[in-house]
Amino acid sequence: MAAWLVLAKAQGKRVGAGYDDHPATHYSWDDTVANSGTLAVGDVIALWDSEVLLGVSVIEAIDVGKAEKDTPHCPYCKKADVAARKTMTPVYKCWNSDCKKEFDEPGWTHKHVTTFRSRHEAGWTDARGALTAPELRKLCVHPNSQLSLRELRWDDFHEALAHGGTPVPMDIVDNTVGLIAGGHGKATIRVRKGQPAFRKHLLTTYGEVCAFTGPAPAQALEAAHLYSYAANGKHHKGGGLLLRRDLHRLFDLGLIAVDPATGTLNVSPDLSAFGEYTKLDGQPVTVTLTADHRKWLSKHWDMHRAHP
Repeated sequence: MAAWLVLAKAQGKRVGAGYDDHPATHYSWDDTVANSGTLAVGDVIALWDSEVLLGVSVIEAIDVGKAEKDTPHCPYCKKADVAARKTMTPVYKCWNSDCKKEFDEPGWTHKHVTTFRSRHEAGWTDARGALTAPELRKLCVHPNSQLSLRELRWDDFHEALAHGGTPVPMDIVDNTVGLIAGGHGKATIRVRKGQPAFRKHLLTTYGEVCAFTGPAPAQALEAAHLYSYAANGKHHKGGGLLLRRDLHRLFDLGLIAVDPATGTLNVSPDLSAFGEYTKLDGQPVTVTLTADHRKWLSKHWDMHRAHP
């Protein structure tokens, strides 16, 4: 079982790189980063900001592309191990142990790179602050590593989260690992083609209606896949419903699910502090579910509600 600790903050070797990160849904890197081609679908991905853990998930897909970028390097030793400092001058310092020079401006190298972007929204489990930087480093295969992509000791990491000082429920991650392992195990390239047509089809079929709460402005409605689009790669007409944007996000995270047997909403106890959502628990969906809907909702239920 491979697991990775990845840095989701523009510092160190990510200075000036322009990476597009959104911890709960996707993470970007390129082939200038060590271990760039090693991460794969089905791997656990844990994101941190260099101070604390942000959350953990499972890679559903990896989009691969091409780009051009300017990367900083030390003007003295030419190494790329350059970081900007917030309060000290000169602003930049080379962290290469054989150099350690300080300077106001780095050199820049223009490169053609291969880009990678993980998709991992389905299994995302927020774990902000559950582990500190020192604790995370100790759980790496190489504790003294300075890489942006560092391999974790999965069993020890899992134990630290599940039974640490601030326990983090790992059932969503564990279920997602099993689901992806059972479906495919190779890195995939997914492009969200046809999304506007998919949404248009749902609006034509159901009108301006959120499947969980009823009538809503079209501007607030999104086309929600009832399955993992990243893993499946297709827009199935029977595999989507219109959801309000906030409910779509909570559904993707498994915080709201639909009991496929009864067609009623099941709200996670994690939302107990939010009455707007808890009042939905046990309520029927507001549209007629087809056999296809129930098939896909069963898969979603198994991922987020079934327990080993």
